[in-house]
Amino acid sequence: MSNLQGSLQIINWIVGLFVDIFRSIPFIILIVLILPITMKLAGTIIGPGAALPSLIISASPFYARMVESYFREVDAGVIEAAESMGASTWEVIMKVLLPESKPALIAGATVTTISLIGYTAMAGAIGAGGLGNLAYQDGFQASNNTVTLVATVIICLFVFIVQFIGDWFVRITDKRTR
Repeated sequence: MSNLQGSLQIINWIVGLFVDIFRSIPFIILIVLILPITMKLAGTIIGPGAALPSLIISASPFYARMVESYFREVDAGVIEAAESMGASTWEVIMKVLLPESKPALIAGATVTTISLIGYTAMAGAIGAGGLGNLAYQDGFQASNNTVTLVATVIICLFVFIVQFIGDWFVRITDKRTR
């Protein structure tokens, strides 16, 4: 094994460790843990802008682990064929890995987007507003079940729409279903 390969394996292990750590932290706890970072980045710890660092830090490792999994599913024979024809690492990534895993990447982005919809509802805890905040403050805390129910139904509709669009894009990009 070359020094470069060894270095890349160490970097991969370290990045994987950080991904696993951040994936395992519940979102509401992550919001609180990174408040000092949020203050430096957004200049505030309340409001929609304050929710962005938490949303990015929670969604990125989640999607990164899915992408890694999708890339591993690409047939090794296809990668070897490209390499044997002289493709560089960059060409293998751009012309083999990404096209071959495109439907899975889109499906993963759909799942991540749906998770983010749920996370944004929880972000109401830091004053980010939105339907989650409405359901909690004007519904639950005000003992108004109708508001909670309507906000929940609207959130569910958003999820269904995102899932429908994601599934449609997967179907049109998946060469196995044509």
